Amino acid sequence: MKNKSNLLLISTLIGGLLFSYIFWDQWLALNQLIYSVFIITVTIFNQELIKSTKFKMYALAHLLAAVLVVVNNSALTAVSYYVSLMLFIGYAHYPAVKTIYIAVLATIVQMVTVPASLIKRLSDVNIGKFNLKPVFRPIKYIILPIIILIVFTAIYSGANEVFAHYMDLLLTNISNFFNNIFGFIFKDLSLPRFFHFCLGILVTAGLIITFYNKSIEKLEASCNEQLLRIRRSQKPKSIWYEVAHTFTSQIITKKMALKTEYVIGFISFISLNVLLLSVNLIDISTLWFGYKPAGNFSSDLHDGTNALIFSIILAMAVILYFFRGNLNFYSKSKTLKTLAITWMVQNFILIISVFIRDGYYIEFHGLTHKRIGVLVFAILCIIGLATVYLKVAKQRTLFYLFKINGHIWFVLLLVFSLVNWDVFIVKYNLAKSAQVGLDADYLLSLSDKTLPILDKNRSKLHYEPSKRLYEREIAKPGTADFYKNKLDERIGYFKERYESVGWLSWNLPDWNAAEYFGLNK
Repeated sequence: MKNKSNLLLISTLIGGLLFSYIFWDQWLALNQLIYSVFIITVTIFNQELIKSTKFKMYALAHLLAAVLVVVNNSALTAVSYYVSLMLFIGYAHYPAVKTIYIAVLATIVQMVTVPASLIKRLSDVNIGKFNLKPVFRPIKYIILPIIILIVFTAIYSGANEVFAHYMDLLLTNISNFFNNIFGFIFKDLSLPRFFHFCLGILVTAGLIITFYNKSIEKLEASCNEQLLRIRRSQKPKSIWYEVAHTFTSQIITKKMALKTEYVIGFISFISLNVLLLSVNLIDISTLWFGYKPAGNFSSDLHDGTNALIFSIILAMAVILYFFRGNLNFYSKSKTLKTLAITWMVQNFILIISVFIRDGYYIEFHGLTHKRIGVLVFAILCIIGLATVYLKVAKQRTLFYLFKINGHIWFVLLLVFSLVNWDVFIVKYNLAKSAQVGLDADYLLSLSDKTLPILDKNRSKLHYEPSKRLYEREIAKPGTADFYKNKLDERIGYFKERYESVGWLSWNLPDWNAAEYFGLNK
């Protein structure tokens, strides 16, 4: 165990040095892939961990996310990178965990408890016959006071300008003191760089050193995936129950009998099915076939789509409420399930209407991230309805629903990260510029990876008259050269940024843009 601790501590030190070298004054790109390969390698060789199938799957998933950061380098790939890293660490160190939510929580706990884990590991280190435990034993008494002191110092500095001034002077003198001492020996050493190195050690330790506390795994282990019929027991009532009973009589405190709950559910689902049927028939007759935009077209589609998405989420919540417990085992529950499934099918038809509305929006106004987001959200609603059906049909618990949806959402996050959405949006809108109202301001707000495409299509970034949206007039620039000058500014900023960083910030989109503008040598 002590030899294993020594290896992990050495790996932590190497990880801190690597972190400081590859991330200092660099953009996040290739350096993230290098750091991820290091973390995965150390974790694989960590003999304390079980290398399960789940471990291998999430290691590959995180490696894919790290590669996508280099290949696509977008906000979405950054999200998938950090989410996959947290899931890999969670499942690697806590193999009994079932859901992605608990895996993320376990990783957060492990990162927060880094000081305690490091001290425990350092206490186990032996240098010959010398043991470090007596050295680190007093430290455990001062860690929490130091953390509390730092937090309240920051609070008081924000509340009192004079106190903040003196604290700034104190920190400056301390910084100068260390710079004078160590700067003589290490010319390139600075206090900010040293703190960055310490941050690298803490991050690396949090990612590779397990915090041995099984409370989270035990908490999740009590959750079942299969619904069980629960007999209501006559156990003693709590004081809170008695207080509620005093003020509300039996309105809140008395649980509904299954027959009563069944009748309420039956009436509710009959009414909701009739109501949604009328909405779907109207949508099918007016939207699905021969739709022609009229009036405030943009506002109608936008508001209608938001309302439908909210109704679908609410529909799933209603179904989950009625099929949360013993009603699943009631003798007449088959009729209620049939009504609920019918309502799910009708909600699926409603999602088709959302797709059609968004499709019209894209056809007339072009692609944006929000319009793509509506399509993605509609896909998630379909998946949600499908898993809710499985929950009702197979009498599964809410825990099962969260578990299966969590894994599906993560897979979809990786799948959507495969697409370079900024480039896709620009290419689509420019190709359809004759049919859609081209929003040059929006296109020029996208990432630098789109600059070569915009530069090739300068002639399409022209002036458009002002238009009305939601009863307000959106002003447009008065000259056609405005967008061309703005594009030149963006290109200038990109060249300056690209030349200010090294090879550790390399990513494919920036490299392609630099190649186009003749920056690569």
